[in-house]
Amino acid sequence: MRPYTSYQIKSFKHDGHLHRTWLVNWRIPPEMLDPEYRDMYVFINCHTRIIEADGKEWTSRVPGISFFIPQCWYNIVALLEEGGVRYYCNIASPPYHDQANHTMTYIDYDLDVVVWPSGETQLLDEHEYEIHKRQYHYSSTVEDKVQSGLQALRAHIASGNPPFGDNRLQEYYRVWRTYFPEVPE
Repeated sequence: MRPYTSYQIKSFKHDGHLHRTWLVNWRIPPEMLDPEYRDMYVFINCHTRIIEADGKEWTSRVPGISFFIPQCWYNIVALLEEGGVRYYCNIASPPYHDQANHTMTYIDYDLDVVVWPSGETQLLDEHEYEIHKRQYHYSSTVEDKVQSGLQALRAHIASGNPPFGDNRLQEYYRVWRTYFPEVPE
């Protein structure tokens, strides 16, 4: 029996329309996580199908480990690439965990921070954020939450606290592979 549970991860836009769905993501049971991660929802996917709002489908190319932290206005995806781990961080509403339907959802607020294997960071999609801020009429409360989420994320990155710089990510993936050898690498 596999100890992992299959989930869908769905991101929405502020007006409630579906933005993107990752179809198969395996939740790592909390008891298999190191203590720093036990308050997070942690998922692994590899070559999962992704469906965009417009119906376009594609498949992820590298293994990813996603970290959703309750009450935080960001989430983190560690992409396990040949050249090292690239972290793709979404500024987003705190996650909603629907345990009964095995779904994790959040609202995507466009701003993204990439942490390259070299440690360099890059802020992306500021223009898209400005467009959607006007289009969806973000309240001042939402704008404050987005900006404080961005500041909190930057502080998390700067601190080097997990998952940033954590060499155990490869181990989580290796253990997962023992349960899912049929998934292409």
